This record gives sequence, structure tokens and C-alpha cells, in this order.
Amino acid sequence: MKKIGFLSFGHWASHPAYKTRTAADTLLQSIDLAVAAEEIGLDGAYFRVHHFAAQLASPFPLLSAIGAKTSKIEIGTGVIDMRYENPLYMVEDAGAADLISGGRLQLGISRGSPEQVIDGWRYFGYEPAEGESDSDMGRKKALEFLDKLNGVGFAEPNPYPMFPNPPGLLRLEPHAEGLRDRIWWGAASNATAVWAAENGMHLQSSTLKFDESGKPFHVQQAEQIRAYKEAWKKAGHQRESRVSVSRSIFALLSDLDRYYFGQEGGSSDKFGYIERDKRAIFGKSYAAEPDQLIKELAEDEAIQEADTLLLTIPNTLGVDYNVHVLSSILEHVAPALGWR
Repeated sequence: MKKIGFLSFGHWASHPAYKTRTAADTLLQSIDLAVAAEEIGLDGAYFRVHHFAAQLASPFPLLSAIGAKTSKIEIGTGVIDMRYENPLYMVEDAGAADLISGGRLQLGISRGSPEQVIDGWRYFGYEPAEGESDSDMGRKKALEFLDKLNGVGFAEPNPYPMFPNPPGLLRLEPHAEGLRDRIWWGAASNATAVWAAENGMHLQSSTLKFDESGKPFHVQQAEQIRAYKEAWKKAGHQRESRVSVSRSIFALLSDLDRYYFGQEGGSSDKFGYIERDKRAIFGKSYAAEPDQLIKELAEDEAIQEADTLLLTIPNTLGVDYNVHVLSSILEHVAPALGWR
């Protein structure tokens, strides 16, 4: 059995075909979709984070709102770009969102990918240290975030505070017990997947990764996951690791499904460059009648290796249609593959 969630990029635009014309549309529909997803038995509601774009950005107000209106579904990100973050402030935001949700937060973080503007993190007031790349800065911030989530005091208390202090060094509040064990790392390479395992983070692997062998996407991703699992075992962590993979999967059940996604059937992996010097491989989409989908997905090695599947959704098509998309997978595809 696998956990199945959705991953929304949270797009909006003033487009006649969009149900999400404004940022408010996207935010409010995201809450409604998470509530509906819980009702149909989905396990997770995850959201992408982008800056300087007409997409979801600062995630914690949204995650907190969803946490307050749901009771079971996991809520998370895929992923937060740590180059833009103040790790200590993020500990406070994440702690509050996790407490509101009753301990259901599953935060995906990463060193970041190319964004809409050049070195966008500079506008947020951040600069790599001398001899450090922006990737180094992102990973360093991630480690500080993990450390402070442990809830160990580190700050010297004021001898004349406004309010009485507990004894000893002070930690950040509110502290969310167990959240440190629910942090995921979005890895684009085998090496960073191993690094995530060594540092006790779960693994998120998306619909693209750096091309490291020329093999099909799902094979390279499966190899990445196996390297991660081996590194986790070698590190000696005393808890179970988790691995998620993202996929675009559409069961064609109606004429509307075929209109929207029929052209995706039979698609193949694609190669390109998301960074100047790094060739990436992009996984294909799956779109077919349920029986054909089941055959194709049974051959996806990476899905077999993962315990969590995140279905990327067309959020601009509105809540009702996305509930249909998700329900179609739960009812007509997942049971035959042993995911349910």
C-alpha cells in the first residue's frame, strides 16, 4: 500500500479557460481541494513554492489554514527553496503550522532550482559567504533549520526580560515535537539524495532529475532511490525513511479527460537544461484508459521503490475537476496496482 497525495504548483492568470484568475482564487481553492481530497481518502496535500511568479509562494499561511480545516490528511511542500529563507524564522512558522494541524506537516525543502529572476534570493537580503555558492548557502541554511527544529536551547536569556524565562538557554517557540523527523529533501542528483539520507531527511524526487546515465527517467530515479536507502541504512538512523516520487497521471474516463489530456498518451522522457551546465531528464506523463494506465505504471521502477506518490494536478481547472482527476486514480487505477 502506498500513500497517495496531490502536488499543486498553484498557478493563476487572467485567462478565460482558468478557474484560478487571481491569487485569492488559487489560495482559497487550494484549501477547498485539500478538504475534498481528505474526504475522498487521499493521504496528502502538497504545494510547490516559487518566488516572483504568479504561483504559490510563502506556504505557511496556506498550510495553517488547511491544517485548521482538515483532520487527517498530511500537508506539505514540494519544495521550499532554502536560499530565500531565514532558517530561524522558518522554524517558528513551521512549528506554528504543525501545531495547528496536530502534527501533520511534511515539509519538503531544497537548495533551490532556477527561479524567475536572476539570483532572486539577493532581493530577500541573502548573499553567499565568500567562497560559497548559492547552492552551498541553501544547504547550509537547511542544516541550521534542522538543528533548530530539535528544540534545544541556544540563545542567551536577557537577565531583565519582559516575561519570566525558564532556566537555561532559550529555544525558538512554538516548538513542534517530532517535526524534525518529518522534513524531506528534494534531490535532483544521486549525490544529494545520499546527502539527504546522511542528514536524516526523507527523500522527494520529482518529475525531473539530472541526467546521470542516459537511462530512462524511471530507471535513473529508481537508482537514486536505492542509493538513498542504502545511505540511510548505513547512517544508522533509528526510524524508517520515506520516499516520494511525483508523476503526472490522468485516467481518461470522459470526453473532457480526452480533450484535456488525450495528447499526453504515449509521451516519452525529454532531455533539457534547467541549469547551464547540467543536462536534466524529464519524466513522461501518463494518460490512458485505466487498463492501459495500470500496465504502464506497473513498469515504472521508481514508483515501485517509493512509498508515497504525489500526483501533479492541473490546479487551474478548478476544484471539482481536480477531485475527479484524483478520484479516478483512487478508484480505477490504485487498487489494481496494490496502492490501496
